[in-house]
Amino acid sequence: MINEHDLEKLENWKKIEGKLSKDFEFINFIEAFGFVTKIALESEKMDHHPDITISYNRVNIKLITHDINQISEKDTDLAKKIDKLKKQ
Repeated sequence: MINEHDLEKLENWKKIEGKLSKDFEFINFIEAFGFVTKIALESEKMDHHPDITISYNRVNIKLITHDINQISEKDTDLAKKIDKLKKQ
């Protein structure tokens, strides 16, 4: 289980309804979709899959470890990787 101190180390991720959540905004749909594609490839490597919502140029990511129904180190690791993908 992850403690609040670990969550505070993440860049603008919030705990909402027991999940890590973050919104991202892009110039257009193509940029948003490209970002989601990068997340999909990375999450597949990790065998840890986020809930993703795309609305034109906005992407919302929600992370939870479904096996234990709470936020785990898998989620914080993926959150950090997602933030790195955004900076690319």
